[in-house]
Amino acid sequence: MNGLQAYQRVNTQTSITDADPHKLIQLLYNGALERINMAKARMQVKDYAGKGKLIGKAIEIIGGLKSFLDFEKGGDLAERLEGLYDYMERTLLEASAKNDIAKLDEVADLLRSIKGGWDGIREEALGQSAQVG
Repeated sequence: MNGLQAYQRVNTQTSITDADPHKLIQLLYNGALERINMAKARMQVKDYAGKGKLIGKAIEIIGGLKSFLDFEKGGDLAERLEGLYDYMERTLLEASAKNDIAKLDEVADLLRSIKGGWDGIREEALGQSAQVG
């Protein structure tokens, strides 16, 4: 198992190193969703310590997403996303405290929705960075 974990760490580090800014945000969305799904599984088998760690990681990732918000360029959209990320963090804390799978699902659905929009603008984002460079 340790070999698999080491491989996954190297693979993840390589992905992050090679990622353009748009891809990095996609990786963060994927990471948050993965942690939420893993926390849900831990909750179902009553591994509350494992659930707590995973939800904590998901909250950290969402905090990372918040740190990438550009309020000058993003304006109203950045402000709305900040509010949504704050809501997700609070909802994850509540899900953890109450062992509420429905709250985990709610946050996962919100993340998938935002990620879908982000994935949809990938070509546009790559086109802009090619023009700048």
